[in-house]
Amino acid sequence: MTDWKDKLTEEQYYVTREKGTERPFSGDLYDCHDKGVYQCVCCSNALFSSKTKFDSGTGWPSYWDAISPDAIKQEEDLAHGMSRIEVLCAKCNSHLGHVFNDGPPPTNLRYCINSISLKFVKDEN
Repeated sequence: MTDWKDKLTEEQYYVTREKGTERPFSGDLYDCHDKGVYQCVCCSNALFSSKTKFDSGTGWPSYWDAISPDAIKQEEDLAHGMSRIEVLCAKCNSHLGHVFNDGPPPTNLRYCINSISLKFVKDEN
């Protein structure tokens, strides 16, 4: 079993393993417009493509779809007195963020993801 505290920074651990949230507009990938793939910072599982990224104005990277149906999983989150759908990495269970039904077509979904839970691999083509 991976010792996440040895692999991750304190803030990465807080967000991915303790289900925390980074401050809006603070993440390195919020304003990234390069082409490539967004991977899980914990296990390198490919999660989102730059092809589905959009500017939601929320302060977190937002995507209208995952890179594949098997990349993520979703669970009900009743924390903080509200009902939301949590988004997790399907490979290592890292907390990524939440998904909402106010995104653009074609899915009308907004995967609102913590920048710090991701690492970006730029497409060199």
